[in-house]
Amino acid sequence: MQTHPLTWLGIFFILLGVALVLIPVLRQYIDVSKVPPWLIYVYHSDGFYFATSPILILISIISLVIFLIERGG
Repeated sequence: MQTHPLTWLGIFFILLGVALVLIPVLRQYIDVSKVPPWLIYVYHSDGFYFATSPILILISIISLVIFLIERGG
């Protein structure tokens, strides 16, 4: 049985999302200030943490465009 490439991309995004959710917890033990901002961006204010990856956003946009092009063609 062969899986669709988008399935693997979805699994990758899920694992990356779990990693991003764990970053605020890991931040207590690891100094993330040395990580370049193009790899991970962490915003915190008054106990609120928001972590994302510009690379993840770029990959998401590219995969959405490819999906829409393939579907329309």
